[in-house]
Amino acid sequence: MRVMISCGEPSGDLYAGALTKALRLREPGVDVFGLGGERLAAAGGRLVADFGGLSVTGITEAWRLLPRFYGVLRRLVAAARETRPDVFVAIDFPDFNFHLLAAVRKLGIPTVYYVSPQLWAWRPRRMEKMRRLVDHVLVIFPFEEALYRAAGVPVTFVGHPLVELARPAQPRPAFLRDRGLVPELPTVGLLPGSRPNELRRHIPDLVASIPLIRAHVPDAQFVVACAPNLSDHLFTPFSGAGAVLVRDRTDDVLAASDVVVTASGTATVQAALHERPMVVVYRLSRLTYRLGKPLVKIDSYAMANLIAGSRIVPELIQDEFTPSAVAEETLGLLGDRERHARTREALRMVREKLGAAGASGRAADVVLKVANAEYDPRLTWPH
Repeated sequence: MRVMISCGEPSGDLYAGALTKALRLREPGVDVFGLGGERLAAAGGRLVADFGGLSVTGITEAWRLLPRFYGVLRRLVAAARETRPDVFVAIDFPDFNFHLLAAVRKLGIPTVYYVSPQLWAWRPRRMEKMRRLVDHVLVIFPFEEALYRAAGVPVTFVGHPLVELARPAQPRPAFLRDRGLVPELPTVGLLPGSRPNELRRHIPDLVASIPLIRAHVPDAQFVVACAPNLSDHLFTPFSGAGAVLVRDRTDDVLAASDVVVTASGTATVQAALHERPMVVVYRLSRLTYRLGKPLVKIDSYAMANLIAGSRIVPELIQDEFTPSAVAEETLGLLGDRERHARTREALRMVREKLGAAGASGRAADVVLKVANAEYDPRLTWPH
């Protein structure tokens, strides 16, 4: 059994690693290879290419990556042609994976899309492309299944893989004490993003918000979750503001925080799973935002709000993302116990909607069925 996987960012790499482990439990001799990172490799996958340097957000930001983009694409297509996998699994990363799907499809290789792109939020015309290029879609949010099914795309809701993966390695007291912090003091977790261009736009305003928060809560302490595969120097402004940097321990940072300020994206789901009240921030380049805004079909960006069906956590997007706004929203959650408790209860309901543990195993079952031409397009799992 040969399975080709393509993922292009840290969250996708996390899911790819978990999927590979689940595949190997079911097919011990399976050969998993493709585009990924440390977690795919650690799970036993062969890296044809590493996604480092491929992941950015924004239309204008992606243009300068085109030479590397097409170089990696050619390597992966050549590997698919030579190795002839039994199934190809694309994981998120749509701007790259749709090109790869088209090439793999021409080779007659069955295809699965896991952690499907948010076509319902923007670029809805790509749904037709999904129908043409993908044999089965595996969605991780409950509301997505009906949308894909209505569009005639074979789909299965498997649940969110983070439900089983979002586990802290240490309890709050031990985690904070090991870093010279006091468990009894108010703690704010800062998650600025996982891509270099995100950090450059987010960090200055997050750093500037720290003294504004401390002006009202002098004993507040700040812990920064540093994403893997990024240079330390990107995070150094936080150190100058007295924040403690922690690398590759996002779940511990979340579990130890009273309030979280996080970039929009996968981290908002992790925060919801830990039931941590959060302030969601995001900023694109002005040109990208201007070009992309007319295409966006949703009113909220934070996944916790989309799943809840209402704005349960504040969002500060583009020009609304300022140091004073971050401080005001953070202080509101820190200082208002009733609001803090209401937000946690709403996030608990979001967590329940994300499905039971075992998403990676359920995804692996469908992938193997597609590989063996045994899948049923009507297949679904209980929510």
